[in-house]
Amino acid sequence: MTANPHRDVLDALDARGRLRALAPRTGLDFTSNDYLALAESQTLRDAAADALARGVPLGAGGSRLLRGNHPEHEALEEEAAAFFGAETAMYFPTGFAANAALVATLPRREDLIVYDALIHASLRDGLAPARIAAVETPHNDVTAIEDAIKRWRAGGGTGRVWIAAETLYSMDGDRAPLADLVALAARHDAMLLLDEAHATGVYGEQGRGLAAQYEGAPNIITLHTCGKGLGASGALICLPRVMRDFMVNRGRAFIYSTAPSPLMASVVRAALAYAAHADQERAELAALVRHAGSLIKDRLGIEPSGSQILPVIVGPDTRAVALASAMQARGYDIRAIRPPTVPEGTARLRIAITRHATPEILDALFADLAAEMALAA
Repeated sequence: MTANPHRDVLDALDARGRLRALAPRTGLDFTSNDYLALAESQTLRDAAADALARGVPLGAGGSRLLRGNHPEHEALEEEAAAFFGAETAMYFPTGFAANAALVATLPRREDLIVYDALIHASLRDGLAPARIAAVETPHNDVTAIEDAIKRWRAGGGTGRVWIAAETLYSMDGDRAPLADLVALAARHDAMLLLDEAHATGVYGEQGRGLAAQYEGAPNIITLHTCGKGLGASGALICLPRVMRDFMVNRGRAFIYSTAPSPLMASVVRAALAYAAHADQERAELAALVRHAGSLIKDRLGIEPSGSQILPVIVGPDTRAVALASAMQARGYDIRAIRPPTVPEGTARLRIAITRHATPEILDALFADLAAEMALAA
């Protein structure tokens, strides 16, 4: 019998409770990142219909350096730069592509990048083609970042330092110590890369994110995904003009990719306009987050994260899978998150609070989860 190494790997993942499979959308939404409930909103449907009526094409037809550069892309980037307070912006088809292209392109060979242990996988993947010195530091440990910089300098490092962090972490729901990171970057003349993926649309004045007050500084680059709080797709990198020009000339993922859909660029423009006036929606979400936080503490004894992302860490992969299955059977779309997405021994349910929920639904959710966890104990 011919050996099948791919099947062997899949069987090993299955035995450990780590086999992934695509599953349909069923039950009440507690797993998406559609925090403001915009993805299926009439607002974005109308924006798409209006763009089609204006003749905006679905496809770009080529790279933006060829014929794929549509006026909708340029309008979106101009409006995004103004909205977020940056000098310029670049639109990418996905947050993964934007993050990977950023770190693969801008740091030079003689530079150092120091990144948080819980940073997005997309940034890690971008490090391979960058071929620069890279150091991972413990989560939210500013002292460890500074120590890594000092060690590198003492060892002869002469380039520029790049510090990478998320403003709101995707699996733990906690925030980065932004003021300390900004001060650290200033002390070491470092570039600061801030991934606002889970904060855009939800936090800050007009939903501009947790780093809004720092946007536009010459040493700060931010990434704002459009497929989470903004309900659309793609990602915007906000950065100084000289670095945008460098990305256009050297960013392989930008140069050699078909441009994002001009239609989606139109939809993102509408999402930004919506976010600018969505104070009531953000307040409603914040109230749901507070209610969920009190329930997770009272029912499960878990200290809430303080954000719309509430992790329920259970440890073993198989237990997380079993709990997720039990909650799905009760009508909740909750998924198990396992290594390597999260550290070993921290498999969890990641409960995402969105405006699709109500206080009554949250009451039932945490009552049912408490019951299932008691059965599984």
